[in-house]
Amino acid sequence: MTSKKKTGKKKQAPKKTSALKILVFLALLVFAVVVGGYFWNWYSDNRRPNFMREAVIYVHEDSTVDEVYAQIINEAGVKRPYSLDHAFKDKQVAEYMQPGRYEIKPEYTSVYVARMLNNCWQTPARLVLSGTMRQKSQLASKISSQLMIDSLDVIEALSDKDLLAQYGFTPQDVFSLFIPDTYEMWWTADMKDVLASQKKAYDAFWTPERLAKARAQGLNQKEVSIIASIVKGETNYEPEMPKIAGVYLNRLKRGMKLQADPTVAFCLNYEVNRILNKHLQIDSRYNTYMYAGLPPGPIAVPTKACLDAVLNPEGNYLYFCANSNFDGSHLFATTYPEHLRNARAFQHALDARGR
Repeated sequence: MTSKKKTGKKKQAPKKTSALKILVFLALLVFAVVVGGYFWNWYSDNRRPNFMREAVIYVHEDSTVDEVYAQIINEAGVKRPYSLDHAFKDKQVAEYMQPGRYEIKPEYTSVYVARMLNNCWQTPARLVLSGTMRQKSQLASKISSQLMIDSLDVIEALSDKDLLAQYGFTPQDVFSLFIPDTYEMWWTADMKDVLASQKKAYDAFWTPERLAKARAQGLNQKEVSIIASIVKGETNYEPEMPKIAGVYLNRLKRGMKLQADPTVAFCLNYEVNRILNKHLQIDSRYNTYMYAGLPPGPIAVPTKACLDAVLNPEGNYLYFCANSNFDGSHLFATTYPEHLRNARAFQHALDARGR
């Protein structure tokens, strides 16, 4: 007998199963790539440092996000611009960015910088008050050049009676309030913040010991500042400040006119380099050649050294004159004839120089 072989189509199930497995694998692979990319971007934006160097970024009230972005690129150097761009968009920096002074460090991430801008995580600015501050415009220039305050707003505040009264001062004696030093302040601080910081420094300077020394001289705090401002106008050479302060205190106690050239220069808005006899005729309470006693207010912002010089005066001198060797020092005298000799020597030296 012969057997017949069964004929028919082969089953296709194994092929379908293999195709399904491939599709599942590809789907899982795509999912892994997408999820992996998401987490890699998250890690890149949130954990990886993205800056090349330290930089300070200033955001003004009218700054645009594009301007700030470009500033960061140029100043801080960005390793992965796409990461910073993504963080800015994700955190909506264009909508929430706050004015301020921001320091960026190389270890910062893109997201941290975006959040820093949105939440106003500023780094304090250094407000340095030093050097020549003989006019309100000069003081305003120093403040506005270091903070976001407009210089005109500073001048307006320094002339605002009601505002200054809150701190115990007037537009006439406001120079007394300022204590030259270096202060940490928010770059976005306003003039109330500045005045408050100065009142705090002023109160800290006037210790019980200094107050006692002022009383011993028969002076109050503001009167000390007035004399100190004149000392500041006479010299920047600190070793001589106590002697110069002593001269004016001795004159004051004897009822003599102070006859201080810097006060006349103040009357002339400091527009002359040398005080001449014609200038002594200016009718102003600040002209100490014409009026006895102290002028109505300080003629400049006195330094701590000048204030301490008034509190710790030296000598019984009544006169002083610039040294004829032009080294910035002075010659002191107790009598007028001695002073005249010193003054003539200085005048001859000036004439010899054609001045």
